[in-house]
Amino acid sequence: MVTYVVLANFTDQGIRNAKDSPKRADAFKQMAKTFGVTVKEIFWTQGRYDIVTILEAPDEASALSLNLSLGALGNVRTESLRAFSAAEMATAVGKMI
Repeated sequence: MVTYVVLANFTDQGIRNAKDSPKRADAFKQMAKTFGVTVKEIFWTQGRYDIVTILEAPDEASALSLNLSLGALGNVRTESLRAFSAAEMATAVGKMI
């Protein structure tokens, strides 16, 4: 599984309907399942980003399809970061020259 941290900001449409955000989050979790993606956590945050989500996807294409589908709804804009576990990082640095 591939882990992603997804940073999101409300669009003008999304902020106008912010009170529906928890319901939209539930719908997003269901949408994610159709791509084989598991939503591990969703946090609403203060500061530069409005929402931070942790996802596990079977592959990069599944994560991309999910994020494109989410963006097409018009409520948020996302930035996805590929995340590595401590074990994955240890493997990567173990291969360094």
